[in-house]
Amino acid sequence: MAGEALLGAAFGMLIDRLASPKLINFFRGRKHDERLLKKLKLKLLGLNKVLNDAENKQINDRAVKEWLDELKGAVYDAEDLVDEIATEALRCKVEAEYQSGPNQVQSLISSFTKLFDNEIESKLERMIEILEGFTEEKDVLGLKEVAGRNWSQTRLEDGKPHNIAEKVRHFSYVQHIVHGFEDFKGIREAMCLRTFLPLNHRGIGEKWLSKKVVDEILPRLTRLRLLSLGSCMIKELPHSIGDMIHLRFLDLSFSLFRELPKSVCTLYNLETFLLVGCYHLTTLPADLVKLISLRHFDLSGTNLKEMPMNISRLKDLRELTVFVVGKFAGINELGELNCLQGSISISELQNVKSSNDALEAKMSEKKHLDKLALEWYGTTEDSQNARDVLEKLEPHTNLKHLEIKNYGGTRFPTWLGDQSFCNMASLRLENCNNCFSLPPLGQLPSLKELTIASMPGIMNVGHEFYGDSGCLSKPFQSLETLRFENCFFLPPLGQMPSLKDLTIESMPGITSLGREFYGEGGSLSKPFQSLETLRFAEMSGWVDWCILDAGEFSQLKKLELIQCPKLIGHLPTKLPSLVGLKIQDCAELVASLPNTTSLRRLELYGCQGMQLQWQGVSSIEYLSISDFASLEEFPSELVTLTNLKSLIVGNCPRLYVPLSDEMSHRNMFLEWLDLYGCDSLKSIPLGLFPKLRSLQITGCTNFETLILEGCKNMSSLSVQRCEKLKALPEQMHTLLPSLTGIYLGGESEDVLESFPEEGLLPSTLTDLGIKGMRNLKSLNGRGLQPLGSLERMEIHNCPQLQSFSVEGLPTSLLELEIRGCPLLKPRCRRKEGEDWPKISHIPLILVDGEPISE
Repeated sequence: MAGEALLGAAFGMLIDRLASPKLINFFRGRKHDERLLKKLKLKLLGLNKVLNDAENKQINDRAVKEWLDELKGAVYDAEDLVDEIATEALRCKVEAEYQSGPNQVQSLISSFTKLFDNEIESKLERMIEILEGFTEEKDVLGLKEVAGRNWSQTRLEDGKPHNIAEKVRHFSYVQHIVHGFEDFKGIREAMCLRTFLPLNHRGIGEKWLSKKVVDEILPRLTRLRLLSLGSCMIKELPHSIGDMIHLRFLDLSFSLFRELPKSVCTLYNLETFLLVGCYHLTTLPADLVKLISLRHFDLSGTNLKEMPMNISRLKDLRELTVFVVGKFAGINELGELNCLQGSISISELQNVKSSNDALEAKMSEKKHLDKLALEWYGTTEDSQNARDVLEKLEPHTNLKHLEIKNYGGTRFPTWLGDQSFCNMASLRLENCNNCFSLPPLGQLPSLKELTIASMPGIMNVGHEFYGDSGCLSKPFQSLETLRFENCFFLPPLGQMPSLKDLTIESMPGITSLGREFYGEGGSLSKPFQSLETLRFAEMSGWVDWCILDAGEFSQLKKLELIQCPKLIGHLPTKLPSLVGLKIQDCAELVASLPNTTSLRRLELYGCQGMQLQWQGVSSIEYLSISDFASLEEFPSELVTLTNLKSLIVGNCPRLYVPLSDEMSHRNMFLEWLDLYGCDSLKSIPLGLFPKLRSLQITGCTNFETLILEGCKNMSSLSVQRCEKLKALPEQMHTLLPSLTGIYLGGESEDVLESFPEEGLLPSTLTDLGIKGMRNLKSLNGRGLQPLGSLERMEIHNCPQLQSFSVEGLPTSLLELEIRGCPLLKPRCRRKEGEDWPKISHIPLILVDGEPISE
């Protein structure tokens, strides 16, 4: 049983800690009676021997069960007491290193020590007395030593608070969008709690935790070992966080605070500290270096300007994801952190004034680092210094991932591209403006991903890029993903044997891709034989693409041509494996669609010269067409696309007959239909799409009639900025029995003043969005109250909306977001606004992006 194992483990760890020389020496050094530690240890050993017998007898003997339950609490209390002693020992060790501090600080430390000394022996004597009582009771109960093999657990269900006994040690809950104070009242008295752990619910992004929980409940849980508040959108941590002296694990990821309270620096037992995604965090407390137990410190996604001085004191750090070089914390401090592993990003390298400082970082000795990012900021004033610094930052050859950004040297270091980096799997070189040549990357045997971006100083690439010509293996033998961006060169790429994904973007100097693009041998060597994804984007000068049609691209599954305005000619025709094709803003391209039965997804935007031949692409499931000014009706050939599930048509101003006569007599099995910017469109008979689940109509200024008969499967409806549509169809609640989400909005002044009409909306709705109704003055409570399933409601940009109705909003609502409603905003002020009583039951209320709920 898990509980038995846990209690047995607690006994074992506690007995081991009592025998620790560090603990005994500390106790002896403070002139305490160390015999108390021995007595406590002996009492625990005696009780531990009868644990298994008690576990067996508790099933049928109620008295034994009660004794065992009480013993669990006592053992955990003893563990807390021993942890308190160990924490004091840690505190004294840390403070001893700061003896040069002011007299006032020394006085404070001294008074704290005296308080501890005065209390600790009496606490130990009391604990020994308690355990002695258990020893006497075990004899009365007849418990004996038995060789062989504890933990309370209470469950909160359905969001209903329960009274949790003080003996409960571990608490977890499934996260939802919002958790209010009432959800946690049940643990208010569980002051012996050791674990506070939310369980992430799939599909939920931001979560909100009531400020009242953070301020009033968490400070009571001072015995916590694990506290996880990640993604709870916390704006401020209470100073009382420093009272949780037993904490080993603290997760504050994705919080909104700008600084940490200084009291966090007294968590001397803390081993894992997660601040991932705390973007507003710019500084760390100076005394954070006192957390000498820290092993894992994740600062990814923060906006730190500098590290605390003397961070090298944290010698046991295994993980430090971010290091910002500054005036006070130089890069040489990394030299003392010998145990680093995982990934680290070192930024602000322009602050390294000497290559000797870089050498002192001892990067080549950190053999457990997998990923290293090196980044400079601003314009490089001393190119030679930057070059020398990078040369001295040579990592260990075990490194797998490397990024170099904004490097200002003229050459890359000699170690980059060396074959000794046989584990290097990914490399990114970005914005290295002064470099005029590339390192020999082709000879890295394990390199799978390579990105070269914004390198204006390199005008052409020679054989040095591919590496030593005398090497027996082919260059780039393992490379699978390659990206060139914003460069003036493009080397031959077709002969990379493993290349699967190629992106070429923002290459202003490229006007033609000829045979040299395919590499040595041209059509004879069947280039790009492994390529699956090919993407060209923002190629402003590209005109000509030489197509060999000699077996190249035989494995290509996805082809994208985006913003290539001058490209003319043809597309590759022999693409037997093509699944997705996207062509966007290629105005001069006059070409036919590839004739392939494998195509599933087709997107055509702003390329009216394309010759659409639907017969050859009958397998399409997703079709998106935009900016075809001449399109007046859907091609009748669309009925042949029997697999088509999603259709998106936008910015086709002449489209007025959505269905031809032939199409109107045949059902299509669309599930998603999205129409936008089709100004001539007036209506569409949706009954021809019996499988339709989602309909979006946006910015169709002449759209007048919404015919919903035959749409019983529709779950989502969005109609926005359709000024001619005066009202929704009556009896929507019967026409759309599966509808769960409806989103309405418009920019015209001539729209509804009250919404919704009574009986208009189906009771199945869970989501309701009202946006841009500039003349809307009131919400009809009688139309909203029957929506017993409504959970989320958005009201955006309704400047005339004055108040909520007397009936208020449905009690089922979990989330209300109000934005751009200046008349309504003051009425919703928490506890003060006139409409607050009508909405106070809603757990999460956001007004202009700020939470106002409790």
